[in-house]
Amino acid sequence: MRNKLPLQALMEAAIFASLAFLLDLLPSIKLSPVISISFAMVPIFYVALRWGVKAGMASGFLWGLLQVILGDAYILTPVQAFIEYFVAFAFIGMAGVFAGKLAKAEKKAPVILAAVFIGSAARYVWHFLAGWIYFGEYAPEGTPAALYSLFVNGITMLGAFALCSIVMMFLWKAAPRLLTVRA
Repeated sequence: MRNKLPLQALMEAAIFASLAFLLDLLPSIKLSPVISISFAMVPIFYVALRWGVKAGMASGFLWGLLQVILGDAYILTPVQAFIEYFVAFAFIGMAGVFAGKLAKAEKKAPVILAAVFIGSAARYVWHFLAGWIYFGEYAPEGTPAALYSLFVNGITMLGAFALCSIVMMFLWKAAPRLLTVRA
């Protein structure tokens, strides 16, 4: 049994983490000052579906690290930064639980959509927790911090899921070999 990721998986994880960072620099869809939607998670989904959870989580972790190192992170405390940039971004790689199913599936679209949903939801669970704990003071008066975080992060997650799903479907239809499972 092999526990190490192949060199090609590590290289793709690093390259696609960098691509995710670059895509995140593009203008996103701003629904409000605190709610914006982007398709920057797509490269991490690509790695996760190709190589599985370990490579997907490594790629997401690297993307979060790039956010912090290159100054694109909003940091209140070290713990908040760790949760929102290292843990949350790494959890996008949970989409990789569907890598084996994707390889065997006759109908790939539902598997890809499920993977994108799981990766999106896994990331935003952590953003919800950080929002509840660290950003509750921004909630409108009388609104519980948990409800505010659930609303803001929930809308962001659903929007990002929808946008990433569309992009992933286009990628799969245009170049199905890109999503050849290697895990």
